[in-house]
Amino acid sequence: MFLNFCFCSNALDISAKSAILICADSGSVVFSKNESESLPMASTTKIMTALLALENMEAFGNKEIEITDEMVRVEGTSMGLKAGDIVNLEALVQGMMTVSGNDAANATAIAVSGSAEAFVDKMNEKAKLIGMKDTIFCTPSGLDKGDHHSTAYDMALLGAYAMENENFAKIVSQKSMKIHFINPNKYVTMKNHNKLLRLYDGCIGIKTGFTKAAGRCLVSCAQRGGAKLICVTLNAPNDWDDHTKLFNYGFDNVILKTFNDTGYSANIPVKSKEIGHIQGKANSVFEVCLKKEDENKIKREVEIPSACSLPVERGQIVGNVVYYLGDNVIGKNPIIATESVCEKTPEKGNIIRIIKDFFGKIFHFK
Repeated sequence: MFLNFCFCSNALDISAKSAILICADSGSVVFSKNESESLPMASTTKIMTALLALENMEAFGNKEIEITDEMVRVEGTSMGLKAGDIVNLEALVQGMMTVSGNDAANATAIAVSGSAEAFVDKMNEKAKLIGMKDTIFCTPSGLDKGDHHSTAYDMALLGAYAMENENFAKIVSQKSMKIHFINPNKYVTMKNHNKLLRLYDGCIGIKTGFTKAAGRCLVSCAQRGGAKLICVTLNAPNDWDDHTKLFNYGFDNVILKTFNDTGYSANIPVKSKEIGHIQGKANSVFEVCLKKEDENKIKREVEIPSACSLPVERGQIVGNVVYYLGDNVIGKNPIIATESVCEKTPEKGNIIRIIKDFFGKIFHFK
């Protein structure tokens, strides 16, 4: 998903050096302030680390990890890991997203990729895929190192993308978690550093951050009804107040818009001399959150192939009704085939004629 990039007036009194508020599903920008300024983002970095860990877990399983000295040789906040402990990958994600464990982030990087450096390469590759164009990750934890930086705009992209992962969204919404250590066998309750979960009605995540160089950083998500907003502040002395103001402003200035194409039908051309086209129909609806001013900026385009190859199965997607905000797709309703169609088999008489024509060319008879 890509954001609809724009500059918005900022009449709100916001302490943050850089800030942005977007609709999570459409990317519609509701508010922005210096959203493209490159700044360090501290432990909000762990959003990417946690996301990659969960994707690895979904692909290869929730493996058990024996903690080493190298994994815990990191300064700052900690979930209390010690060399010799055994935990699973999910517990490390829980530890980094609640109490912001730098040890958990470092252990995750080494467990997944063999080294922190190799994992950072994966972070930067993923950033490019998401569309984060002005972000460089240098550490998995967010500790200041090298040119480690991002922008409020890029972090909003990451926040919206990460919240689409069900496991991620579940973890970051918890005010506290009982985290299981396999060895020694124990459960440790860890309270989420994100106070906005308790301060703001509807807050469902995501991650805090702080270093001396970055100041207070916060990426958060709040939902009311079907409207889900992502808010980012970088270097914000009063980040809790900033996010409260921005969410209140946002929910007053967004709408939910429904895109219904259940009555739409189209003739879809096919690659066949016998059949000119097949019938396609759209039968779905979707709803997105938009800034009110963006409602009339939506473009609708019907996208169908110049010619569809046979055979086609009933229910097969043969096109799309696509909706754009600027150059960015905010959603689509698929056009599906109403029946199964195969290439026609030549009739018996035609087969005889084809054979006769073939041999006629060889022996020159009619």
